Amino acid sequence: MNDYDPESQDADPQEAQDARDQELAEAHLLLIVTGAHLRAEIADRPLAYQLRTRVEDWVERHTGVLTQPIAAVVCSDVWYLNQKVLHRHPTISLGGPGVNALSAYYFKRLDTAYVREDEVIIQLDPEYVDLRVCVWGRDHERTVETVNLFCERFLDGYLRAVVTQVEPKTDGA
Repeated sequence: MNDYDPESQDADPQEAQDARDQELAEAHLLLIVTGAHLRAEIADRPLAYQLRTRVEDWVERHTGVLTQPIAAVVCSDVWYLNQKVLHRHPTISLGGPGVNALSAYYFKRLDTAYVREDEVIIQLDPEYVDLRVCVWGRDHERTVETVNLFCERFLDGYLRAVVTQVEPKTDGA
């Protein structure tokens, strides 16, 4: 990603941006998206880093059989929604619709795989054709519980789909 030389007088900024976009599109990323809202930054971003660690641990345990390792990256909903090139990557949106714009978008578009009393919600395609996931709870404690539940029940199957699926299903978001 460092082919761009800002000192070069021949450097075309649009060409450099196109090259960076192409590298992002070709990378094997798993995006973990949190809200840019202050509450999300305080409560959900640390959870996203914990989830990233669990993904990295899974990748490490399966390194010998993976043909295409993945890199888990945490980013904000604002960045994700404004970078269309990222929409083609598998994505886990963490945090409720009130603090995460991507979760608000996914809320009416993804199947509900698990819900308990409208306090713990996991939305995903149980067949893992669509590799978009939304994980959230009514409050921070429920969101922590939901992330743990997602990891226990769904993370292994989801990551197996991520490393084997060629083209994730998208609807432009």
